[in-house]
Amino acid sequence: MLTTRPKVADLTIQLYGRPLHPELFQIYRSRHVQRGKYQAKIDITSGGHVITWRCGGVTLTEVAAAAANPLPKARRLLFHRLRGDHHDIQRIRGAVYQVGFQLEIAEPEVFWGFQQELLLDGQRSGLLHTFDGGGRLAMGAVSCVHLETCDRGLWVQAFHTFPADLAIVKTQSLFELDDGACDA
Repeated sequence: MLTTRPKVADLTIQLYGRPLHPELFQIYRSRHVQRGKYQAKIDITSGGHVITWRCGGVTLTEVAAAAANPLPKARRLLFHRLRGDHHDIQRIRGAVYQVGFQLEIAEPEVFWGFQQELLLDGQRSGLLHTFDGGGRLAMGAVSCVHLETCDRGLWVQAFHTFPADLAIVKTQSLFELDDGACDA
């Protein structure tokens, strides 16, 4: 299990068609959501986040983590290294999953300004965790996750900063019921 923030170059986004054991991750903050036919758990972890979404007999788990994190390959539906911009869509037994992510390397002033905005915004309306700077940096990394729910789906927007690399990872994920979805 990783206990410190990984290098941004090592990050991946993965989707599983099953839950993953929480002991695989160092979890810093969590939130549970139940709405309509689905429920979800959102965790901020050392490498990013874990979202576990359940509806009827369907479980989808999105993981933003380091490639070196020892995750199983069984029932892995998607694997992408977090580089540049990317979008993907998966249809799984009555559910639709969409993800978009972007890795941005910023100028120092832009990076630190963005991180300050995340701190202010996250304290008001998001799931927020500030990591220790580790002595080298006055302020450590920040992870901020915003949720929007409706009866048919969950939209998650996550921001993870990596000060050593002046990098910002932005993800947008949608877990949505398809017509007649999740009727076990």
